[in-house]
Amino acid sequence: MAARPITDRDREQVKALHAEGMSRNDIARKINRSSSTVSKIAAAFEPPLSFARGPEVVAATEARRIDLAARRQALAETLHQDAEKLRAQLWEPCEIGEFAGREGDWQTANLARPRFADQRQIMSATATAIQQSMRLQPAEGGADAGQVRSMLGSLGEALTGAFADDPGEDGG
Repeated sequence: MAARPITDRDREQVKALHAEGMSRNDIARKINRSSSTVSKIAAAFEPPLSFARGPEVVAATEARRIDLAARRQALAETLHQDAEKLRAQLWEPCEIGEFAGREGDWQTANLARPRFADQRQIMSATATAIQQSMRLQPAEGGADAGQVRSMLGSLGEALTGAFADDPGEDGG
């Protein structure tokens, strides 16, 4: 199927809607043409019509970035709270249940604390929650433990070097 030719009516509509401040995509929807066709029509004018909305886009992008940062921080805090709740379960009394016996009856038992295998799963879930929390909202001073270890290693080397250069150690 051949592409529909651009008409004078298309050109008039693009020019008028552009003058009203409509975006390229909104114009395309309004006149039932593709956004690339609207771009071709706009580029053919002298001077070409522009759909750049620089300051608006920059402001909207910055507002979105700030909103997402706040949402990441809130999610990180919630994950950290989840980790604390999970960690508290390690030593709390609990009730376990399972199907048992020849008939496969549901049996429950109250325990002073979770079974070892359950404690391992709780620790794993706790670690995952903490890891994801730290990924969303890194601790002050570094995005991960590797950066902290590197910084501490450099500090240790500097202190060792300074200590080795101390003339008071050699009695001199």
